[in-house]
Amino acid sequence: MNKHQLASKIWESANRMRGKVEASEYKDFILGFIFYKYLSEQEEQFFLKEGMTAADMTELTEEDAETVGYAQNRLGYFISYDNLFSTWIAEGNDFTISRVYDALSAFGRLVSPKRKRLFEGVFATLQTGLSKLGDAASQTRSVRELIHLIQSIPMDGRQGYDVLGYIYEYLIEKFASSAGKKAGEFYTPHEVSQLMSEIVADHLHERDNIRIYDPTSGSGSLLITIGEAVKRRMGNADGIVYYAQELIQSTYNLTRMNLVMRGISAANIYVRNGDTLEDDWPYFDDADPSGTYDPLYVDAVVSNPPYSQRWEPDGKDVDPRFSNYGLAPRSKADYAFLLHDLFHLKPSGIMCIVLPHGVLFRGGEEGQIRRNLIENDKIAAIIGLPANIFYGTGIPTIIMVLRQNRPESDVLIVDASKGFEKDGKNNRLRSSDIRRIVDVVDSRSTVEGFSRLVSKDEIRENDYNLNIPRYVDSSDPVETWDLYASMFGGIPLAEIDDLGRFWQAFPGLRESAFGSDDGHCARLCVDDLKEAVLDHEAVKAYFARYDEAFGALRADAARKLVGNWESVDPLGAKEELADEIFGRMELFPLLDKYHAFQALDDAWESVAADLEMLQTEGFEAARVVDPRLVIKKKNGKDVEVQEGWQGHVIPFDLVQDLVLADELEALRGLTEDLACVKGECDALAEELPSEEDDAAESELTEDEVTEKQEKLAALQKRQKALKKSVKEAEGALELATAEAMKGLSDAQVHELLERKWIDPLVEALEALPRKAVDELVAKIGGLEDKYGDTYADVAQQISETERELDEMLGQLVGNDFDMLGIAELRNLLGGGQHD
Repeated sequence: MNKHQLASKIWESANRMRGKVEASEYKDFILGFIFYKYLSEQEEQFFLKEGMTAADMTELTEEDAETVGYAQNRLGYFISYDNLFSTWIAEGNDFTISRVYDALSAFGRLVSPKRKRLFEGVFATLQTGLSKLGDAASQTRSVRELIHLIQSIPMDGRQGYDVLGYIYEYLIEKFASSAGKKAGEFYTPHEVSQLMSEIVADHLHERDNIRIYDPTSGSGSLLITIGEAVKRRMGNADGIVYYAQELIQSTYNLTRMNLVMRGISAANIYVRNGDTLEDDWPYFDDADPSGTYDPLYVDAVVSNPPYSQRWEPDGKDVDPRFSNYGLAPRSKADYAFLLHDLFHLKPSGIMCIVLPHGVLFRGGEEGQIRRNLIENDKIAAIIGLPANIFYGTGIPTIIMVLRQNRPESDVLIVDASKGFEKDGKNNRLRSSDIRRIVDVVDSRSTVEGFSRLVSKDEIRENDYNLNIPRYVDSSDPVETWDLYASMFGGIPLAEIDDLGRFWQAFPGLRESAFGSDDGHCARLCVDDLKEAVLDHEAVKAYFARYDEAFGALRADAARKLVGNWESVDPLGAKEELADEIFGRMELFPLLDKYHAFQALDDAWESVAADLEMLQTEGFEAARVVDPRLVIKKKNGKDVEVQEGWQGHVIPFDLVQDLVLADELEALRGLTEDLACVKGECDALAEELPSEEDDAAESELTEDEVTEKQEKLAALQKRQKALKKSVKEAEGALELATAEAMKGLSDAQVHELLERKWIDPLVEALEALPRKAVDELVAKIGGLEDKYGDTYADVAQQISETERELDEMLGQLVGNDFDMLGIAELRNLLGGGQHD
């Protein structure tokens, strides 16, 4: 299975296994054991490369001082054979929880003195939290299930690091979504991290060696995402040094685990557990203060600090972090974190920080700090994010981008609050939303309703208030009604003019769709609007130009991906395809190129996952068939059972369409017959009286009832037979597909991969012009409906309704008082004259 399938399986199992343990606590168990497995396997691989055999490793003991010291110098730690993760697995049902306690205690003793800052206490949360799993027997049972669950995660080589990192990130996100308000302590949504990383990486792309820093690191995911984006551009993983600080002990442990498991050299990791605002770098080791002094100035700072928390500003006026700009108020430390980040930037550095929206306009000390930052040209951009984008809080947030030295004095303000998709209770940035923001920040461009470059003078005029709606209006235009058109009918020419981008793309369409006008309004002169638009020559020509521009894309994509599957870099190939699509989309300004980018991103998840498997397992993986496993209850427990087969890479339905078309068509025929018979059964059952109905009230005679019952019984018998036939045919087709899969030729595999990878993208791109036409038709139809009924029409309808009501009232009878009331109501309606 690919890494997404594996991560999903582990999460589903872990979520069931945790029982009543809170998600925010259970994450420490599973992530801690994943890390221990990683360290164990790293040691095993190390000794195997050093010439040891598996048998030799059984002699690894704490008493072998020479071997212990050798491992400590190279790895930073030592784990004896008895305490290796693989040894736990081999013990099977003989494993007990005491092995874990012994192993974690030994690990703490055997950490290298040189790596104590990286490894010391890293399992403290796991060790102290085991008691939450119950008594010793419950702990043994729970941990045994857990270690067997995670043993399938690969942890060696580049591919292993990638899968491990993906699964670790996937689990952290899933636990965050279940942890409520506590999620903010350890997780920044991946999409926000990705947005910040692209902005930072674009700024640093020409550098060979960089330092990056997160002073409120949480799980470390934000810092790692930045590192990955920078690494892709610079190509030198060892040229990135990571600095992190985190206040909460358990979360600090997550940071260390995450950094180490990504294959980052221990020499490039500097992590501290402490209060960032109270206990700042420069870093130094108490054992060697002068030799380890490092004032810490970095190329990039990224942070998502706790929002508007209290802090202690007393005595901080002499702190160089704050002395040049001011002290944040005691009740809100937002600007304290910002100034801390800014202080640690090199002159050429860049920083991104997530803050609550209030920092843009609150007054007092914060207003003064904001003024100083603007006057010193530190704020490069402000990006307003969608609401409900962070787990556990709906606080409106922004990303503020700052630089130490900027050639510009203006500020780019971006309102990205409208670009997202719903994901349960939260909102999520799509890849197209991220790309749209990054492009506008990189080009510092003004886009109506989305971004605006604001001068320092204008900000001064607004008393340094940076509230986004002051500068960018992203609200939908208020609907207005034309009085003349409301009275006399027709569609106002001004509102037709508002569709100018469509008329520019489809010349002549406006003139053919609208008839003569009276200088203020025009009337639609076609009966079937959609048909008239689609049949117009300009629209047909537009579609033809689009097809021509994108016609070669399918062949190019197939050649680069399918034909080059062994060596293609999925990320590089995606960026290359995106550039090609953007280049073609420039010819069609009516269409939104970011919709095309989203189509690419939607299709790419499958492409990347399949390439990962093919490049790891070889081309033969495309012919592999896997058991399809589902969870079912057995003896009160959830167990995995097999229900049929599925393709390892290629879905069965694609194989059936290509090589088993006759069998597939036969099955479809049976399925259609079954649906027809079922429909007849349902219709007959509706006609027959039910057991609760009184037979005497039925419109059917006894003979008719008997006849219909006999017919229904015959149909139900046929339905049963058809169900059996369909089930047998489905089973036979599945087995035939599994067999056919193994015998696919290379050419057939290539064709199937094209259908799976390329067709969905091409189809989504082909749909874009049609969606634009549908949008135009909907807008014109909306205008037609808006002004379709004039005031005279509405007044006539009201008058007619009043007359009909008056006539109905005239037919009513009652006592004297009722009749007086009815008479008064008729007078109010203007009636009564019909008595």
